[in-house]
Amino acid sequence: MGLHFPEGCVCVPSCVICVFRVIDCVKQTVDGHGVRGLYRGLSSLLYGSIPKAAVRFGMFEFLSNKMRDENGKLDSTRGLFCGLGAGMAEAVVVVCPMETVKVKFIHDQSSANPKYRGFFHGVREIIRTEGLRGTYQGLTATVLKQGSNQAIRFYVMTSLRNWYKGDDPNKAINPLVTGAFGAFAGAVSVFGNTPLDVIKTRMQGLEAHKYKSTLDCAVKIMKHEGPKAFYKGTVPRLGRVCMDVAIVFIIYEEVVKVLNKVWKTD
Repeated sequence: MGLHFPEGCVCVPSCVICVFRVIDCVKQTVDGHGVRGLYRGLSSLLYGSIPKAAVRFGMFEFLSNKMRDENGKLDSTRGLFCGLGAGMAEAVVVVCPMETVKVKFIHDQSSANPKYRGFFHGVREIIRTEGLRGTYQGLTATVLKQGSNQAIRFYVMTSLRNWYKGDDPNKAINPLVTGAFGAFAGAVSVFGNTPLDVIKTRMQGLEAHKYKSTLDCAVKIMKHEGPKAFYKGTVPRLGRVCMDVAIVFIIYEEVVKVLNKVWKTD
């Protein structure tokens, strides 16, 4: 027997209600589509993860090396701008086309008669029917979302790193500490740019034709659904993003440590 709360009950925190909604969503998905239903769009996500991380951290390293002071230190403000540049680069090169394909796949598989048989077939069909432009739906929203996302994360990470190291720039950071910093940075980014993520997803879905532009999408969401609609999916995204960012930054920091030992640079 499920748990039910009276409508408008003030004694139950909204976050608790959201958690139960997430659990119910998972249950209904598994009941209707099996465990495989939880992995819709996974192939397109996997195909984009490696190049996305490569562009993001490659651009961040390039920009940060240009913006460090004479002591080799990167302050928080410069970290924010480096993160912004990294996010915008990954949005244009990788994220927008991959996210467009992923969202179309998820919506297609949820329809009564799915038309995409797999990742490559789906990409071919999208390009055949909509042209290359069909893989770049919601570019403005994606650039805004990824740019702000990485700006927030790298700003927080740079601030926490500088705070932790204090006056000793060579002080080592334990991977667990890096993971905790990454999880916190991920949480801040979720609350900071979930509205842009919602707009981006709407602009890339199968019903993107309803919106004339990114601004038009935002206006229509506010008009027809209210401000709460901009934070749909915050709880499940929070859990996923915190773990994701923590793991990614641990790997990034450890790889940089190894590279600094075997590949000396000026």
